[in-house]
Amino acid sequence: MTEHDHAEPAKRKFDVTNAMRPMLPAIALVALLIAAWLAWSGFVAFRAEQRESSLLRTRDATAMTIAAAVGKDLEQLSTRAASAPATAALASGDLAAAGKVIGDGWAGVEKVEVLGGDFDAAYAGLPDAGYGKLGLVESAMSENKPIAALVRDAGGPKLGLAAPMFQGGKTTAVAYVRMPLALATGALDSANVDDASYLALRQGSFSVVERGDKTLASGAEVRATPIRGTQWRLAAGLPDAGAAPFGLGAIPCFAVAIVLLALSLLAWRASKRPGAAVVADDVHVAAPTLADHLHQAPAAVVPMAKVKDVVVPIKGAPVLIDKGIFRAYDIRGIVGKTLDIGVAELIGQAIGSLMADKGLSDIVVGRDGRLSGPDMVGGLAEGLRKAGRNVIDIGMAATPVVYFAAYQLRTGCCVAVTGSHNPPDYNGFKIVIGGETLSGNAITDLYARIAEDRLHEAASQGNWQQRDVSADYIERITSDVQLDRRLKVVVDAGNGVAGAIAPQVLTSIGAEVTPLFCEVDGTFPNHHPDPSEAHNLESLIQMVKRLDADVGIAFDGDGDRLGVVTKDGHNIFPDRLLMLFAADVLERNPGAVIVYDVKCTGRLPGQILRHGGSPLMWKTGHSLIKAKMRETDAELAGEMSGHFFFKERWFGFDDGIYAAARLLEILASRSQSPSETLDALPDGVSTPEIKVDAPEGDPHAFVEAFRARAKFEGARLSTIDGLRVDWPDGWGLVRASNTTPVLVMRFDGDSRDALTRIQNAFREQLLAMKPDLKLPF
Repeated sequence: MTEHDHAEPAKRKFDVTNAMRPMLPAIALVALLIAAWLAWSGFVAFRAEQRESSLLRTRDATAMTIAAAVGKDLEQLSTRAASAPATAALASGDLAAAGKVIGDGWAGVEKVEVLGGDFDAAYAGLPDAGYGKLGLVESAMSENKPIAALVRDAGGPKLGLAAPMFQGGKTTAVAYVRMPLALATGALDSANVDDASYLALRQGSFSVVERGDKTLASGAEVRATPIRGTQWRLAAGLPDAGAAPFGLGAIPCFAVAIVLLALSLLAWRASKRPGAAVVADDVHVAAPTLADHLHQAPAAVVPMAKVKDVVVPIKGAPVLIDKGIFRAYDIRGIVGKTLDIGVAELIGQAIGSLMADKGLSDIVVGRDGRLSGPDMVGGLAEGLRKAGRNVIDIGMAATPVVYFAAYQLRTGCCVAVTGSHNPPDYNGFKIVIGGETLSGNAITDLYARIAEDRLHEAASQGNWQQRDVSADYIERITSDVQLDRRLKVVVDAGNGVAGAIAPQVLTSIGAEVTPLFCEVDGTFPNHHPDPSEAHNLESLIQMVKRLDADVGIAFDGDGDRLGVVTKDGHNIFPDRLLMLFAADVLERNPGAVIVYDVKCTGRLPGQILRHGGSPLMWKTGHSLIKAKMRETDAELAGEMSGHFFFKERWFGFDDGIYAAARLLEILASRSQSPSETLDALPDGVSTPEIKVDAPEGDPHAFVEAFRARAKFEGARLSTIDGLRVDWPDGWGLVRASNTTPVLVMRFDGDSRDALTRIQNAFREQLLAMKPDLKLPF
């Protein structure tokens, strides 16, 4: 081996050492900065963990105290209601005397009533009798046990207790006791809650007492705990301290910070050591000469990483906008005719301009499975960014998942790019700004902004990022809904976007799911994705029968509507499903407002009243229903089209997937089979939605004219939305669709004869106005 050979390893060592030495101070500084960042993050995480631990201890101790206090009062009520003097007064039919016996000597009691088992007098006294009180006594009667609830009585929230009273082993009456609210809330009032945290006693969505920082209320359900023996829970909230870096906790952050601090110190010391000029004692390494430099190959240039961005075509020609695509509930058009990527960009810029006016910066965008979806999202995002808005693209997602993302990512704004249940060549935009779904004038104002060139253009474009919230959506539902027993379910998504996530949700809550047409295909090759049309459910009915499944679930093209069939092939219309949902929600929220649209059965309000709720009929349309829910603080709403809106335990937007989970939860909790439960819902003889082509393509003008001239003897007329006519034994409706140029009709009767009579009455007057109107009845 030559002397040169011996020198090579030493020379390489020398080169590396000297090459690294100039970078060591920078490495030391970076390591020091990261160590400081991790140390601070560890401190913040440690403080947050301590605060959370303290709050949860307070929450649990308060829940136990409230449960003990209320349990003691319920036990006393049961004892007093079962006493000999009380049962003797009840046996004699003297309900007032029975109430007086129960209340005598009971400290703190404001009022005692004993109500007979039919509650007819109380129902006749509504609304003064109080929906909450009636709901409570109905629950005590049906569950056959003492129950406590927070009710609105005597002008304010009170603690209500109710217990069944027995004669001959049968429940014949219910004792109701009204007590001051402080008996239930005293423990929370005295709890140690600092100003940087939040604790609230809740029943349903109503916060009875709140302590601490009320701005934390919206996220408090994550740390809610039920109060044993009641319908209540304690919700606890803390400020978002942010996640520790890399998912580390406080202690790991400190440990890594110490290691990095040591590395920083070592790097700094190494940078200060003198450099070696000799590789070995007998080997001299010459420095490179100028000639060497001149003959070296140039260093390779490493290109900078390119940030992924939204790609949209460059448009040089003006874009024409068809005003007709701006509908009552959303924007919807035919791709290639009234809708293209240029129109989408202008719509995006109009939405971004509205957000700029409101001081809103971030917006979620998602799309259904239609083939035009990527282009529509591309144009929309470009317009939003041109207006300076920051776009969070969650990719292909069901419309309710887009709504959920706006809550989860705290933007308050979102656009679902979807054609809903329309044919494949349709697409459109469902828009939420500042937590409100745009409808009516707010939609047409977007057109006006474009037409009048009132579009905001920011000095710099907004940014764009991709997120996936599907796992968060599934986890949020499954953390709240779990089935008491396993149900066998067939899910038909009609090749719509719900097929990508609905089977996972229902499997995660404990169902055995068989998917049917759940492969997302924007051409909808198997059947049209509209569960409100009975013929679209035929394959689902056959599969449920073949597999002997418990129930069949169907979704529309974007997953915000629900259809249900039983193993016997019965199509359970959404207004009957709303009866089931309302009864469930009212168990926990007596007196709650339940909103339904004009197409729902006349039997629905009676069912809502029977379960202690307050029924409210309103206009058809998902955005209109959501606006009415906000106005009335309703806990639940539903439409005949299959939209269901849960505010109780959810966010108040229409979500067919979540509604399916709540339906299975109810069915699994009953001792009857799902078919028995669903078939037992009150029913008559009714038609599905009947759609008739509007004369001259203008359904609104036709309905206005019909409403002005129609005469129906012995009936009550409602003009909330179109014309609804109610008789004692049934009703009929004609209204203008806000999404397609058709008249929408529906008829319902207590018997086949009543239904035929009502249809004939409408037929006679409709044909008198337009003899060539093609009516299918």
